Amino acid sequence: MPESLFFQIGGVMVIAAACAFLMRSLKQPMIIAYMLAGIIIGPAVLSLTNESGVFETLAQIGIAFLLFTVGLSLNWRRIREVGAVAVASGLGQIVVTSAAGFLVLYAFGFDLLTSLFIGIAFSFSSTIIIVKMLADKDDLDTLYGKITVGFLIVQDLVAMVILLVLGAIGRGETISQILGWSLLKGILVVILFWLLSTFVIPHLVKFAAGSQELLLIFSLGWCFAVAGILSFFGFGMEIGALIAGVSLSGTHYQHEINSRVKPLRDFFLILFFIVLGTQLHPAAATEMFWPIVAMVVFVLIGNPLIMMVVMRALGYHPETGFLTGTTTAQISEFSFIMLGAGVALGLVSPTAMTLTTVVGLITIAVSTYFIKENEFIYEKFQPLLRIFEKQRVRHAARARRLASPSVILFGCHRTGEILIEEIQKMRRKFLVVDYDPHVLEDLLKRKISAVYGDAGDEDFLRELRVEKTKLVLSSIPDVTTSLELLSYLRETNFKGTAIVAARTPEEAMDCYAAGADYVIVPSILGAEKFRDLLKRNQSEAKQWKKSRKIEKADVCKEIELDRE
Repeated sequence: MPESLFFQIGGVMVIAAACAFLMRSLKQPMIIAYMLAGIIIGPAVLSLTNESGVFETLAQIGIAFLLFTVGLSLNWRRIREVGAVAVASGLGQIVVTSAAGFLVLYAFGFDLLTSLFIGIAFSFSSTIIIVKMLADKDDLDTLYGKITVGFLIVQDLVAMVILLVLGAIGRGETISQILGWSLLKGILVVILFWLLSTFVIPHLVKFAAGSQELLLIFSLGWCFAVAGILSFFGFGMEIGALIAGVSLSGTHYQHEINSRVKPLRDFFLILFFIVLGTQLHPAAATEMFWPIVAMVVFVLIGNPLIMMVVMRALGYHPETGFLTGTTTAQISEFSFIMLGAGVALGLVSPTAMTLTTVVGLITIAVSTYFIKENEFIYEKFQPLLRIFEKQRVRHAARARRLASPSVILFGCHRTGEILIEEIQKMRRKFLVVDYDPHVLEDLLKRKISAVYGDAGDEDFLRELRVEKTKLVLSSIPDVTTSLELLSYLRETNFKGTAIVAARTPEEAMDCYAAGADYVIVPSILGAEKFRDLLKRNQSEAKQWKKSRKIEKADVCKEIELDRE
């Protein structure tokens, strides 16, 4: 038995490694490699997993590690940065997507409960994939990145509640018991772990961080302790592992913990997807060809469109809605866990797992390209997205009524907020342009002139008469927006000073070549230092040219260091 199990696990790892090499060469996330390995190793192809009980136990450990690392990525403090929009977009997307998915599946002949389960499961997006892709693009601190992380936290909280309810159903509890005692227990657990994560955990983690080995052991012990205790009290291992991760996510060591736990997670996660692969039967997938096609199209196109409508209803610019929407074009890890629980309880047809596995494979693969190229795709489809921009005319008309300002600031996030204080000291008429309605509301409350608009929209720039100002400042670290703004200023013979932002030294050089008088590169020049430059130079072009020589030299040094 031990030798047989050893060779089975050995064969599993060899095939998983081969799939991982393939996915790496195709620049796909490793989760697809695991799913593909599961299909090959499962009974549909090679049937290498005879010790099903052992593999299922190991798969449970994989789920615990998966949810623990998901929790680590969900810093609950981030939700405060986007507040109401995270809750509104997260809940709105779940409700609308669940309803639409239910109707599609019910139309294809699935029974009522299976259609409802799959519709709800497919409304969740993959936290692991989205957070990783946004981090790779350095977009986590952008407006759409913050909103995305915010609604992912809301979605995962909803998923926790659903798993809690499914666990209660599995124990034979009635609806009144679920809504009563289980809900009360859930509230008490949230309060308890909020107190622990605020006042106790940071001190324990800080002490454990003195040794990397101790930090790893503490993290693993905390994960299994919380999962075990909450499972004992009826919450389920999944809820416990997720809460264990969330409680550590607000510490300064979350990334170190994540990097230490990740190899263990990946090993056990492979086994989880192998168990999923055992439930994929080619004959069943062929019979469900059209439902699979319909759900793939629904997730890849319907989900982003639904999110765009929700974001439009909340007053956000079409670009923000589009970029946020493209992150939702795949199903989540929770989709598999939720449907697996439904199948185990006999509430869902087993064919649901076949449908979910195939749809998961396709949507996860395609969505990685959506997220990676979302800005490029937006540029191509921008004319078609005007239907989501009903506010543009109204705000542009309002902008025309404003007296021509001497200074225009595009973007009011961290750097922009710091610059406003210095611009006010210049005692010149200025205007702030942003497409975050909540930022605009705050600015207007502070009696700061502000309008809704897009720095990359040539029509809006023309209506605003940007070329008539003396100083144009853009704190938006998006090179496409910066280059479009500079192109408009160059075409309109702008005589003032143009200062834009870029993420990298290479992008900064592109902006200088396009005519920028100065480029803010956050990795080289902090907001506080730039505020000092603004105080000294104000709108004097000669002074900015002197500062530019120093900044370009620093940029060139940074490029050389990167090349080395």
